[in-house]
Amino acid sequence: MNLLQDIDPLRLPKHLAIIMDGNGRWAKQQGLLRALGHESGTKSVKVIIEASAKLGIEFLTLYAFSTENWNRPKLEVETLMRVLINSLKKELTTLQKNNIKLTAIGNLEQLPKSAQKELLDVIDKTKDNTQMTLTLALSYGSREELVNAVRNICSKVKNNIISIDSIDDSIINEHLYTQNLPDVDLLIRTSGEHRISNFLLWQIAYAELYFTDILWPDFKEQDLYEAIVSYQKRERRFGKTSEQIK
Repeated sequence: MNLLQDIDPLRLPKHLAIIMDGNGRWAKQQGLLRALGHESGTKSVKVIIEASAKLGIEFLTLYAFSTENWNRPKLEVETLMRVLINSLKKELTTLQKNNIKLTAIGNLEQLPKSAQKELLDVIDKTKDNTQMTLTLALSYGSREELVNAVRNICSKVKNNIISIDSIDDSIINEHLYTQNLPDVDLLIRTSGEHRISNFLLWQIAYAELYFTDILWPDFKEQDLYEAIVSYQKRERRFGKTSEQIK
């Protein structure tokens, strides 16, 4: 069954965020090394990026590597960095073909120099693309992001750049990594886990959450369509009553 026909193009989530989970478990189920799970996961990344762009989604943010992931075994971290570099090299053509702009959020200085170089190169080469903005969350942790924002705001208050009374949602937004992105409309997490895992805590305040048991390497176009159909069936009230939004 093709769920694409059930999607209303006028009610797409403007900003879709995905926690790509389950690469390791997928590899274990296949009797493979975890590294091969991560490599297989990059195929789903390409599929979902292209499908999202084709649908007309304006912003797609993928949780690729968290601040906590640095605590994984050294070999696995090295593998993840290698997969990242290779993926960036391979997918530049895909991004250009689909008119997709790449950005990244997180503590990027923690990445190996080779990964930083490849990332910045692809960001620069796609900076003028306009079809969709793809954001990779790398060495990203939402609590760290919020702590940094508070520090920067406090510093500006101390130096009389802004006043305490002027601090509101917009001021906080301006000091987040995601200052150029709208709030998340739909958050998808694969692999059957029902956690947010320190991802975009401020930005998902009113997002619709969608959890699926499908492991990330098995997540394909139809699974994305199913999530969007589910999203479009929901009533988003933002604190109001049903009557108020009709």
